[in-house]
Amino acid sequence: MSKPMSLVDSVRKVIVPIHKEGYVFIAIALVATIVLANLWSPFGWIGAIITLWICYFFRDPVRITPQREGLVISPADGRVSQIASALPPPELNLPAEPMTRISIFMNVFDCHVNRAPVPGRIVKMAYTPGLFLNAELDKASDDNERNALAIETAHGIVGVVQIAGLIARRIVPFVKEGEVIGTGERFGLIRFGSRVDVYLPLGVVPLVGEGQTAFAGETVLADFAGSEPAPRSFRGL
Repeated sequence: MSKPMSLVDSVRKVIVPIHKEGYVFIAIALVATIVLANLWSPFGWIGAIITLWICYFFRDPVRITPQREGLVISPADGRVSQIASALPPPELNLPAEPMTRISIFMNVFDCHVNRAPVPGRIVKMAYTPGLFLNAELDKASDDNERNALAIETAHGIVGVVQIAGLIARRIVPFVKEGEVIGTGERFGLIRFGSRVDVYLPLGVVPLVGEGQTAFAGETVLADFAGSEPAPRSFRGL
């Protein structure tokens, strides 16, 4: 007979963990809420709502990541905003040849903890300062502040680029160049709205379509061993 679940265990299953990067922001919001509430109670309610939103923003849910060899998993929660042929960022020192770029746009309500799309060794990691344009714009890939990784896999190099947006002002990496990372492992976080691009060899056909919602560490973006004829479209749903 299985042991009955305790109240504590039940609460833990319902409450989504919060990433430690959010603790300082939550603490600041709590202090501000107390101060505002003492000034005027409606301000306190506004502060409480903002505090809850910050907790929600920095959530770090448990994800079940597919581990089959050859799969490319989404590095971010959000909407697949574009699938296109594009040159990889020059700072990754990859051949100046077009690759398939899958862009995932994260709004301020999406989880912003990013996860590795493939297993392998990080052979290059480069931070590039830049602008803070709307991350959905195509030119944001070239002009915006970003952090780029080149991951060496059994199927070739896969590029992953975290791009800051209008509100995002901080890209926080959790890994270093030379480290080995597994699929679904956390490699960084972008604060307050942004985008993540994945660069794949042109022969790899995406298994997602523009407009589809993706979940970091769970949604399959592509399969190196697959033979799908063409990507699907999800716009208008």
